[in-house]
Amino acid sequence: MTPRADIDVRPIAESEFADWQRALNIGFLREPTLSEEVLEARREQFTPGRSVGAFDDGRCVATFRSFAQELTVVGGATVPADAVTNVTVTATHRRRGLLTRMMAQDLAAAKERGDVVATLIAAEYPIYGRYGFGPATTATEWTVDVPRAGLDPRRAGPEDGGRVDLVGGEAVRKLGPELHERLRRAQPGAVSRDELWWRTATGAVRFHPTFQEPYYAVYRSAGGEVEGMAAYTADHGSDAKQPSNTARVKWLTAVTPAAERALWLYLCSIDWVTRVRSGWRAPDDLLPHLLPDPRAAAVTMQADWLWVRMLDVVRALGARTYGAAGSLVLEVTDRAGLAGGRYRLEASADGTGVCAPTTGSADLALDVAELSVLWLGDESAVRLAALGRVREERAGAARQADALLRTSRRPWCPDVF
Repeated sequence: MTPRADIDVRPIAESEFADWQRALNIGFLREPTLSEEVLEARREQFTPGRSVGAFDDGRCVATFRSFAQELTVVGGATVPADAVTNVTVTATHRRRGLLTRMMAQDLAAAKERGDVVATLIAAEYPIYGRYGFGPATTATEWTVDVPRAGLDPRRAGPEDGGRVDLVGGEAVRKLGPELHERLRRAQPGAVSRDELWWRTATGAVRFHPTFQEPYYAVYRSAGGEVEGMAAYTADHGSDAKQPSNTARVKWLTAVTPAAERALWLYLCSIDWVTRVRSGWRAPDDLLPHLLPDPRAAAVTMQADWLWVRMLDVVRALGARTYGAAGSLVLEVTDRAGLAGGRYRLEASADGTGVCAPTTGSADLALDVAELSVLWLGDESAVRLAALGRVREERAGAARQADALLRTSRRPWCPDVF
């Protein structure tokens, strides 16, 4: 269908927020009408210029929102990111180029602001590659069959002198932000959380009328320092008069292996709980091997998670550290004209790297989406070359790229946005 020029794509005014929110709910197949209480809560997400709508005869038929974010890269540095979310096109207006127009406006503005990358969590896989995004992290969910796990039911608590306590939402809002900051500074792929995140996670602000208050468990070391925290809910069931409940982890943050062990073992020791759903975790999470029988933790979901789109190749490659010394010239294609060009990466023995435009001969040719996939260290250039998504201009360049870029632990984004 030919795109209609009379459909207006622009940032919304605050007075249009209710119409925009209705279109968002329709696009995600939710109940169209929101209560005034929920609508007012969601207004806290509104930032002038960052919520975009497409309007046909005054009616909002597509939505798009972005917000400021920080993303941690390999080595612990952070870069400013343009976080994309709330993307919908009403079913009556598909295939008219509305998402392309909204995306182009947003990415151009992000580039102008100086954002190094754009990020998103993709509801559907095929959509975002054509805009230069690539899946840079993976997430895995396990379901633990607690009776099979081999844990001692007489176990009383952490054996390292630490303790696990249940707390309320107010304590989470006080303790959680600092704990998350410690995690994200050490975890490539992790993103920042603002105050609103903590308020919505604890029910102080409710975006959904059916919010269920979680239980919150805090791990403190033997010295009293908060090193871990988990939020979880539990259903209620029984099997032939035997309790058969499932604990569902909403999020679990641990900055030490001891905290991670203590929280998972606590969750697997709750009376009546026979299954623990882990929520979205890193694919190399410690969880299965914290159990005497790792087979008791079965993978129930594994999928792409954080998608990244480079906007500034020089700053993105210069921000992270590298696993070896070496030089690599990249020929980067970008159909949107935002980040394409030829770049030389020089990595030093101390792990630092410098990237700059070059006229030298290319070693590796790839699209900006594939470079974005490789950037956080999870994917293999050799694998992408075998798939035809990276082209070696010099024999052995893909293997060298892996030596430079890949990481010992996999990147992970704990958040959905």
